[in-house]
Amino acid sequence: MDNRQPLDPRAYVLMLSLCLIWSLQQVLLKATADAIAPTLQIALRSGAGAVLVWLFMRWRRMRVTWADSWRPGLFVGALFALEFLLLGEAINHTSASHVVVFLYSAPVFAALGLHCSLASERLARLQWLGIGLAFAGIALAFLGGGQGGGVSLKGDLLALGAGAAWGATTVAVRTSRLAGLPAAQTLLYQLATGFALLMPAAMLLGQTRFEPTPLAWASLAFNAVLVCFVSFLIWFWLLTQYLASRLGVFSFLTPILGVILGAWLLSEPLASSFVFGAFMVLAGVLLVSGHGWLASLIRRS
Repeated sequence: MDNRQPLDPRAYVLMLSLCLIWSLQQVLLKATADAIAPTLQIALRSGAGAVLVWLFMRWRRMRVTWADSWRPGLFVGALFALEFLLLGEAINHTSASHVVVFLYSAPVFAALGLHCSLASERLARLQWLGIGLAFAGIALAFLGGGQGGGVSLKGDLLALGAGAAWGATTVAVRTSRLAGLPAAQTLLYQLATGFALLMPAAMLLGQTRFEPTPLAWASLAFNAVLVCFVSFLIWFWLLTQYLASRLGVFSFLTPILGVILGAWLLSEPLASSFVFGAFMVLAGVLLVSGHGWLASLIRRS
């Protein structure tokens, strides 16, 4: 029997806090790019996050199962590294607002992958409509002009690639032995493998710039502790307590807050074509990921 419940005030507060944390990570990576290269910062935060997750598992006396999971674990970790390698490069070429919107197209790619992989994940007509709407929004954001002002097509494509890699990670977890493991162990695979691959990648790309300014240290601490450790553990706990469809719908605040914070804190320009395209992408993602919740609302009305 599923004992998970609808959202209550505690869940609303926690989800709002998580969305704010997740939306700030791209803004901070962009704000500190001159002091610490984004790829290097992501590598370092992954390593620190892996240590914190390992210590948490030891403290909770959680058993780590390596025998049957290390191969899919390394594969998922490689996808995680690819996602953040593309993200780190995207930050160098486009705005944080564009990065957060294209990155959070990931549920669309995950839904397409799961549709092809699992019979239980076949897409409904409303979800296909959402996928079409999301891709139309992506095309409008890409082709509607508005380049310049720290925005480039190359950076947008890299951010979209990061979203596709994130979606592929979701598919890999759901269709492998990792689906039956504690979430903390899967997260440990991602963070540890991400660190092992992203550090040499940062060196090969010449992304090793690090000026130890207070803002750079603050950003690194924020991303390592709050993003890679605290926020994900809270998210996984919420998934065990509340209905996943309701949490998923609430998480769409993240790209909206990311666009607002990018425009406010970084004075990033927002072309009208991008705003309309972003709205279409987010509406499409809502139809795809919030299908169950929306269907229940339609039935009740």
